[in-house]
Amino acid sequence: MYVILVYDFGEKRVNKMLKLCRRYLNWIQNSVFEGEISEVRLKELLMSCDKFMNKGEDSVIVFSGPSQISLNKQIIGKERSSIDNFL
Repeated sequence: MYVILVYDFGEKRVNKMLKLCRRYLNWIQNSVFEGEISEVRLKELLMSCDKFMNKGEDSVIVFSGPSQISLNKQIIGKERSSIDNFL
């Protein structure tokens, strides 16, 4: 499945979330990641972030779909991180 993950974490926890997400997805912009990921790996990521997340202050939003092809992506301004997909 294709996922766009957006998070908003407190200052003390934001670096932990950044490092965690970089292990699973491609960094796009501050607190925004995207990429192909299996359901199992996504659950693993979310369970890992649950260990240090403060649910009263922090949030994670996951947009998912069958593939990147089913989404339109438009970038206005500077692209923070270009992604080259190759096999």
